[in-house]
Amino acid sequence: MTGPEETNPPVRQANKRGAARLAAVQALYQMDVAGSGLLEITAEYEAFRLGKEVDGALYREADAQWFRAILAGVVEKQKTLDPIIRQALTEDWPLSRLDSTLRAILRAGTYELMMRADVPVAVIVSEYVDIAKAFYEEDEPKLVNAVLDRISRRVRGEGRGRGKEAS
Repeated sequence: MTGPEETNPPVRQANKRGAARLAAVQALYQMDVAGSGLLEITAEYEAFRLGKEVDGALYREADAQWFRAILAGVVEKQKTLDPIIRQALTEDWPLSRLDSTLRAILRAGTYELMMRADVPVAVIVSEYVDIAKAFYEEDEPKLVNAVLDRISRRVRGEGRGRGKEAS
């Protein structure tokens, strides 16, 4: 009889969803910058990136269904998402001033806040703040936190922080 398997422990669903969120942000960025289409980018990520090794870097295994839902949802609802994000930004930071990565993070987070009532606000906000931290070292993660918190109050009537925010 052999001992317990010495493989990696099973990945929790939340980790797979977190990987799906990160992949969705990367795919949205790629669509924005390269002009790739939804079907093309979805197929590329599922075939060559999710859970695969790319240029020596191993992509974490992701919940492919979650990835597809975020990607397709953001594309389908972008005309609804962008005005909501615009309202949550300060006047000196219009949506057009944000770089493509930041726009992708905010669009994906806003989509989940609006369409995934089964996921707690705190989970969505913290996951997208963590994604922002993976790409930025300055104030962008704080911006993501503030914007998604404002949006969560507007679309769900709840935020991650305490107290009322002066607008």
